[in-house]
Amino acid sequence: MVDGLGYRFDLGDFQPLIETVLLLSLVVVGLAILRGIERRRAPLRLALGLPRRRTSREEWATGAAIGWGLAVASILPMAVTGALNVQLWSSPRAYLLFGTSLATLAVATLAKDVGVHGYAFQRLIDAIGPVRATILMAIFAAVYTGMNPAATPAAIVVSVLSSILLSLCWLRTQAVWLLWGLHFAWAASTGVLFGLPLGGDTSFSSIVDTRAIGPMWLTGGNYGPSGAMLSIVFLLAAIAVLVRASSDYAWNYTHPPIIPAGYDVTIPPPAAHVAMEQAQAVQPASLVQILPAAPPAPTRPGMPE
Repeated sequence: MVDGLGYRFDLGDFQPLIETVLLLSLVVVGLAILRGIERRRAPLRLALGLPRRRTSREEWATGAAIGWGLAVASILPMAVTGALNVQLWSSPRAYLLFGTSLATLAVATLAKDVGVHGYAFQRLIDAIGPVRATILMAIFAAVYTGMNPAATPAAIVVSVLSSILLSLCWLRTQAVWLLWGLHFAWAASTGVLFGLPLGGDTSFSSIVDTRAIGPMWLTGGNYGPSGAMLSIVFLLAAIAVLVRASSDYAWNYTHPPIIPAGYDVTIPPPAAHVAMEQAQAVQPASLVQILPAAPPAPTRPGMPE
């Protein structure tokens, strides 16, 4: 449908962005239909994993910082060893493609994160628990990556660890904000800012076009940094950083609230005291009359008082 619109209206460089916007719309509509079939009364935002909260922007920024750091750590060894061949383009169209590529990745990662972790992962957790759901998501990621002809064995391991990392983002916050920021920053930094292949896809490079020349364990070949053995080490470090950085979110959004409770520990009074109180209540109350104070005796002059 989008290809037909592209040929009819000459969408040109905006076609990938329009495709991802339509994909996001279909994901939202499809999940809304599933929510109606399940007869869930929760708001659609909760079903999508996008709850309103005061820390949503902070969570997104935290995830983006981790994703940016992960991308820089994966590419820095290539730059130090001289394995990167960089070409820069400064034409106006390059800047247009730079902006549309960033917008396309932002919408595409949101659509994937909402559909996979915002909804499907929630349902898996409800069915089989968080640990089994995380393992099953990692298996799905490995199978999906293995179907790519450019994937390497290291790429499959990286895909498994990336799935665990994104699943931890959800488990630590019960929302998509953190994992969307991490996912987008990793993809945008690798494919757009550094111009390297993103899972074998080189269509996102615009101003910066980079080719990595070197051993597969360092560069990942045509698959990009996601297929490098060295990325496995950085992903393990990113998991530790994520757990530390999301400790406040995990405390605020995953721990059940503390509800005051207890047992009645009222001790009944002894029977003797109860009998005394009852006997006192039966007796009529006695009246106490308070008399005025007597006036002082008068004194004569010259007598000591």
